[in-house]
Amino acid sequence: MNDLFTIGHSTHTTEKFVELLSMHGITAVCDVRSSPYSKYNPQFNRETLQKELKAHGMAYVFLGDHLGPRSDDPECYTDGKVQYDQLAEKSRFRQGLDRVRKGMASYRVALMCSEKDPLTCHRMILVCRHLRADEIDIWHILEDGRVENNRDSEKRLMDHLKIPQAELFDTEEDLIQRAYNKQGERIAYAKKRDEG
Repeated sequence: MNDLFTIGHSTHTTEKFVELLSMHGITAVCDVRSSPYSKYNPQFNRETLQKELKAHGMAYVFLGDHLGPRSDDPECYTDGKVQYDQLAEKSRFRQGLDRVRKGMASYRVALMCSEKDPLTCHRMILVCRHLRADEIDIWHILEDGRVENNRDSEKRLMDHLKIPQAELFDTEEDLIQRAYNKQGERIAYAKKRDEG
């Protein structure tokens, strides 16, 4: 079983962020933000972050054009809102997942986005959802440095959404998928009216 980590940069300082990665032996960061820039936390702008990670012996790769939560493809939108199920069907998305899998053969990888809690971020709700069936053990690095296994995150998500963990006619997997669908609808990117 291979380990895959995720992390949200949140409002961390660069030093704290690198410390969190180092605590878990991360050697490569895959940036899955659609836009690798932060107006409020410029220390996580693509070039700045890449340079900082390199100084600490960590690789950086931008995969937001493959695994980001937004799309240039109008087929991925309904009423101006991204549909994660449509996005996940695109060949670019599948290519991005393949790149993560290949990278894991040589690196200890962390998927990075901005949200501190994986439950409110597409890195779990979209990306990890489509990696969870693989022979991959997914770990979310939390703000305080602890890790939460994806199975525990899924249970927390179900509790948060008040979805029972057992029902007479649905399997546990059906209920987990329902939780992913519901949360995906809640957090998916919606275009502003002036964006067209």
